[in-house]
Amino acid sequence: MIELVNVTKTYRMGEVEIGALRGVNLTVYDGEMVAVMGASGSGKSTLMNILGCLDVPTSGRYSLDGVSIGRLSDSRLAAIRNRKIGFVFQSYNLLPRLTAELNVELPLLYARKGGSARLAREALGRVGLADRTGHRPTEMSGGQQQRVAIARALVNEPSILLADEPTGNLDSRSSLEIIELLKELNQQSGITIIIVTHEEDIAGFAERRILMRDGEIVNDERVGTE
Repeated sequence: MIELVNVTKTYRMGEVEIGALRGVNLTVYDGEMVAVMGASGSGKSTLMNILGCLDVPTSGRYSLDGVSIGRLSDSRLAAIRNRKIGFVFQSYNLLPRLTAELNVELPLLYARKGGSARLAREALGRVGLADRTGHRPTEMSGGQQQRVAIARALVNEPSILLADEPTGNLDSRSSLEIIELLKELNQQSGITIIIVTHEEDIAGFAERRILMRDGEIVNDERVGTE
């Protein structure tokens, strides 16, 4: 479970302080699929960075599975990211010279896990790319590249998947395929998925929508999904 209590994040630029988050309270339960929406500068990216243990709050408390994150060392934060959290980004962030299998295998190599090649192939199979393991990113469509990125995020079997504008670089058909894949993963494996998106139709696949404005959550609603 994710719990934020009165979380703030303030950045200092010279003599000026910028409040990116202003007293955010949020609870996300295991297995939820949540969409976070808001205009540029609303604080949603800062929120995602804190949820992903890429940054820590200026004040307030962030607990992940009962562990308080705010005072952990960088090495402990890195260990939590590697074990519990998978990341999917708008730009895929694949290494162009590596095959799909090797791109997916990278997190396992960093974690020094055995059987990494087999686990990478299994992850690619989960996202429908069992026949593309030897292809490089330049030999794939945008939708296929994002599937590789999702497989890479899943290969360590995290409990949380954070997706930052995962369909932002895709055409409508590929966007639909990716969000349907994420929905399927959420329903079948119970992984908690939090998506940042500007797109109403993408947010419509989530069971819960959060709207941010000026560093605050201004609306948090559960919605029916098909």
